[in-house]
Amino acid sequence: MAHIYIALVDTPGFFAALIRRFLGQRYIHVVLGFDARLGDAYSVGRRNPAIPVFAGFEKEERDRILHTFPTAFYRICELECTAMQKKALWERMQKDHRRRFRIHYAVLGLPFIMMNIPFYIYNQYTCSSYIARVLQESGIVHFDKHFSMVTPKDFYVYRNMRVVFEGELSQMMAGQSDNFAESIHGRTMCV
Repeated sequence: MAHIYIALVDTPGFFAALIRRFLGQRYIHVVLGFDARLGDAYSVGRRNPAIPVFAGFEKEERDRILHTFPTAFYRICELECTAMQKKALWERMQKDHRRRFRIHYAVLGLPFIMMNIPFYIYNQYTCSSYIARVLQESGIVHFDKHFSMVTPKDFYVYRNMRVVFEGELSQMMAGQSDNFAESIHGRTMCV
């Protein structure tokens, strides 16, 4: 078996606070990683961590995120998959990264999520709808709703993942977190 990693992220800021309030949970952003420390990770989110207006598909840059949000809080969960699924997913991320300026954040989709109405405009996603779509298409996860309706909360309650880290990004990057080592060995379930 192989593994991929789903990071649920809590970052400060006005826009994040609105999403947090709507979802009623701490984690408002979803990232797909190929290693537990998110050295190779992707999401639909801010192109520059300091500027929330410009958003689309990006490779996550931990150093830039740490510089902008030193107190960003992460919950990283491990998800099993086959080696073939992981390879296909990684190839999809490379393809989407090459065309990243054609994949945008679906700001217009947010009211539809609130009204519980599926809504999709070509190449426009929220962070969670993008991750949900690629994971469903690769056969790794299945949600009982249209991918455009998936929110970070759906990943938070998804039962087939194990928490491998929970804490500040600065702790993870410094390798100072006992949480990380204990969680990897203890394999606590998400939720």
